[in-house]
Amino acid sequence: MSYSLFFCFILLLSYASLPASAQEAEQVKELRERLAENGKEEEDLSAFEEQLEVLRKNPIDLNHTNAEELKKLISLSPLQINSFFQHLLINGKLLDLLELQSISGFDQETITKIQPFVTLNPVSPYAVIKLKDLYREAEQQLLWRYGRTLEQQKGFRDLPGSRYLGSADKLLLSYKYQYPKIGSISLLMKKDAGETLGSGTIPVDFLSGNIALFNYRRIQKLIIGDYTLQFGQGLSLWSGFSLGKGPDVTSVASKDLSLKPYTSSNESAFFRGIASTIQLPAKLYLTPFYSFRKRDASLKSGTDGELSLTTISESGLHRTASEIRNRKQLSQQVYGATLQYLSNPLNLGFSAYHSQYDQTFTREPTTYKKYNFEGRRLSNFGLHYNTSFQNIYFYGELAKANPGGWAGLQGAMTSLSKSVSMVLLYRKYDKDYHSFFSQAIGENTETSNEKGLYLGLNYLPGSHWKFALYLDYFKFPEKKYRVDTASSGYEALAQLVYTPSKQLKITARFKTERKQQNPTAKNTIRSLDKVLKSSFRFDCNWKLNRKFNSQQRVELIQYQQGSQLKEFGYLIYQDLDYTPMHSKISGNIRLAYFNTPSYQSRIYAYEADVLYGSGSGGYYGQGIRTFLNLRYRLLKKLDIWSRYALYYYPHLKLISSGLDEINGNKKSELKLLIRHQF
Repeated sequence: MSYSLFFCFILLLSYASLPASAQEAEQVKELRERLAENGKEEEDLSAFEEQLEVLRKNPIDLNHTNAEELKKLISLSPLQINSFFQHLLINGKLLDLLELQSISGFDQETITKIQPFVTLNPVSPYAVIKLKDLYREAEQQLLWRYGRTLEQQKGFRDLPGSRYLGSADKLLLSYKYQYPKIGSISLLMKKDAGETLGSGTIPVDFLSGNIALFNYRRIQKLIIGDYTLQFGQGLSLWSGFSLGKGPDVTSVASKDLSLKPYTSSNESAFFRGIASTIQLPAKLYLTPFYSFRKRDASLKSGTDGELSLTTISESGLHRTASEIRNRKQLSQQVYGATLQYLSNPLNLGFSAYHSQYDQTFTREPTTYKKYNFEGRRLSNFGLHYNTSFQNIYFYGELAKANPGGWAGLQGAMTSLSKSVSMVLLYRKYDKDYHSFFSQAIGENTETSNEKGLYLGLNYLPGSHWKFALYLDYFKFPEKKYRVDTASSGYEALAQLVYTPSKQLKITARFKTERKQQNPTAKNTIRSLDKVLKSSFRFDCNWKLNRKFNSQQRVELIQYQQGSQLKEFGYLIYQDLDYTPMHSKISGNIRLAYFNTPSYQSRIYAYEADVLYGSGSGGYYGQGIRTFLNLRYRLLKKLDIWSRYALYYYPHLKLISSGLDEINGNKKSELKLLIRHQF
């Protein structure tokens, strides 16, 4: 079958796979778009999708809630959450959801997004619970996912040297039990492509699970197993999902969710042990925790025979003999507590914890790693706060590492009028600040060696228009990866959204960033090169009728390093969704053409996937990209998702490199997911 006939065949199918709630789908898509633009992994978002689905079935009672619960609604900014509680304090409980329109900072788009997840009907969970309800009223889900690259990659051939020791199959099996506001149980097993299954000492490559109890007397939360901790602005203690910069400028103020059960398939961003949040008198909340894990690490033997390491491996991949050898080579023990004072309008928190390892971290004094953590023991302390004064929301965090330096972050957010809001953020991270659990706003991979000033603006010129702008200027006082001296740069984004009706949304965006980098080998002048990357995006999303939704995008990109020739690239794609109200089958399709000169000028774009799947396309080179997602409701509580995706490079004979190399000009992938809810 020719490729043109293949594409026509797919277009005729045109079915869409979307979550049950349109607002739920939109929020998930916006988040995935932001992660895709930065080329980040999306596995942590699966937990957020599940959270929205639970909230849709068990909405938040706005008259009996708290800031932590409202932070689960990603559409609400910290300023809006603060305004909401100020409104309740002055006016009393809400009588109707329409009253949200009278709260400062609540525009119609925000209200529309949160409406499926909120209510005004209070229920006391333990007052009505019966033992038989623990099974009958609970929500349970069993999910199985399979994926595979159809073409054979080099690593799966019978090579004399390094090769993948397992099969090309990707497998995931998870079970979840949830009784809303009472407790939950989670179990997840995962195998990546190239990993072995059921052989030797690794029967299951990744196994995660937990048991959680909520809202029992003074015990707000109790979790045994895997969990995440998110406090303050991510300087001292933060694991799991974090957003960072994006067109929603208010997202630079992190919304900490304190203690949560861990349900993601990401193999690194969690604690394992026991943790609890206990309500004390005087609006105080204590969260003690203990964690012990075996981490992946590559150990080196010194001249004295002592083993040492420089970094912890975060990939979670155990495919080759060397990756298997590095599996669980490092013991990590972490214990500590966070004490919070939560009231309105002042919230304060202090975190203190200690981590220790059975191997020694060493530095490389002649490289950019000269200020990395050294030793076996590290203590971290953090003080965070947020408060409001009139219409200004202040927030910040100060953190200290021992041994090591300081890190600080201070921000302010305000509504200048009903149509204008602004964010100002300053950050300063010492070159020797160390934390293994930090995800604060910044340009560096690690929270260190950085100063920055961020200014963001949201402007609503009319009911159909929304404008966002931010400028972030940053400096790196010491050398960093591929930069052998102090450097600086900036990033700016401007986005205009026009929504003339519920059926049409048009977005135009311009983004530019300038950094510095070591010169290329051809450049004899040793001063740093300027690296400039700019992109323009035009996006049109329109709902044709109740069944069909169409999206078109054109994105142009320009990249230049130093005096080298500028690279110009582009991406054009067409998405078509079909979501009938009561049909058993639905689905989604994309047809894209891309042309970029190199990996440096690559373009990232979100790709729809199977339920809770992570589809993020990196488009570079010249070729065609297409995928088809199908969902079929076999029974009332049994659904099947499938996905076929294809890259076609007409001018290549080899795709990828190393053990992932494929002979030929196409790379295709198949996924299958089955979910049973009971």
